[in-house]
Amino acid sequence: MNRPRIFLSNDDGIESPGLLAAVEAVMDLGEIIVVAPSTQQTGMGRSLKGDRQSRLIPYDLGISGHDIQAFHFDCTPAMAVHHGLLALCSDRKPDLLISGINYGENIGTGITASGTVGAAMEGAGLGVPSMAVSKETAPGDYHEYTDQDWVAAAHFTRQFASVMLMEKLPADVDLLKIDVPRQASPATPWRLTRLSRDRYWHTFLADPGPHSKVDDAQVTIDIDHSKLNVQSDVYAITIDRIVSVTPLSLDFTSRTGFEHIRSLLSAVREN
Repeated sequence: MNRPRIFLSNDDGIESPGLLAAVEAVMDLGEIIVVAPSTQQTGMGRSLKGDRQSRLIPYDLGISGHDIQAFHFDCTPAMAVHHGLLALCSDRKPDLLISGINYGENIGTGITASGTVGAAMEGAGLGVPSMAVSKETAPGDYHEYTDQDWVAAAHFTRQFASVMLMEKLPADVDLLKIDVPRQASPATPWRLTRLSRDRYWHTFLADPGPHSKVDDAQVTIDIDHSKLNVQSDVYAITIDRIVSVTPLSLDFTSRTGFEHIRSLLSAVREN
């Protein structure tokens, strides 16, 4: 009863090798509960969608010698967390939620589209200390279970999970976003970073027009390295090639002083 409870999910689906790597990294640290989408759900953000008649379906992760509860159902990542916590953790909340390990880095302004980050945000919003872990891959690997070396990402997942199980995050830190470079090893340094205000992923249409289908859009990475903030997650991953650890807050309120904003909006009556 005193063992920490660790809840794991992801956005790549229950069969993802990245999810299995995360489970294996922390399975001796406490009681493990896994609830993940049945299928690939990349790009779903914090959407709470799914088959309203779906129920948790048991899944064998293939890990012998450990008592692991694993389930999946037809849902988005955030819904997997939301419903999983309601259905399986009514007696007590998990001590930690881990989302990942994701195929593909989650850096820059696009993170709110990330199902990996969305699942961690949902956990944090429900009062569970959360972390989202992603591994840099080629864009072509974002939607496929390609062969990856998970050693470094699993190492950092365990290291930061161990700390979060022992220490409470400071006020205004609701979750940690951890991104691991492609060629990283357990010896790769890590650094606290800020979320870059630069867009990291870009989409384009080779033949734009009303006839264009959504599926025609192609994804590319396009960044101006000369303009990057050296404290940003994008800089850490793409320039210094080190592990990026970004503390995130659920408070999206602008840090700009309210008096300045109020003066700009003075024509509109404030209640």
